[in-house]
Amino acid sequence: MRKKIIYILLVGVLFTSFSCKKANKEEVIEEKISSYILSSDSINLEWTAYKTTEKVPVKGTFTKIELINIPSGKNPQAVAGNVEFSIPIESIFTKDTIRDGKLKKFFFGNLMGTSNITGKTSLKEDGTGEATITMNGVEKTVPVTFTTNGNDVEINANLDLDNWQAQMALTALNEACYELHKGADGVSKTWNTVDVLVKVSTKLQP
Repeated sequence: MRKKIIYILLVGVLFTSFSCKKANKEEVIEEKISSYILSSDSINLEWTAYKTTEKVPVKGTFTKIELINIPSGKNPQAVAGNVEFSIPIESIFTKDTIRDGKLKKFFFGNLMGTSNITGKTSLKEDGTGEATITMNGVEKTVPVTFTTNGNDVEINANLDLDNWQAQMALTALNEACYELHKGADGVSKTWNTVDVLVKVSTKLQP
């Protein structure tokens, strides 16, 4: 009888030990899955504005994007879908210093309190989502689409600047660039739409 009791106790100890090891293994796996992260230097924002009635593209970027939070998640999409950011206007870059100066002075300079563009992202499982952007004292949410490729996420959005009440700023910019924004038809035009592409590169935490 004593041997039987000892046998039962040994079986119980072995079973408990196996269960704990299995649980620990699952916890480690879960921890690895939930350890994607990004830093401010792993975000690249490209924008495309348009001029003339022929809608000639003008491309640029911002060389600095500051993260308000440091998001992490179980996959790259979860990380890119939880980003709060602030973009200093001074970091605008179009490979043309004269154009950069005009954008700062005549466009952003005519927006209320816009030394920074701030916002946050929210992505769904179906390749769609939203971005909430604050500019000119106005907060607006716009739809976005996104794709993933390994650890990288690309987010696309189209901004209608009228939603941020930027008409006066666009008019000032068009007047400052009147001849440069004139097409073959002799009409000078600065479009109110801007296409935005954001590339986010995530990585596993060490």
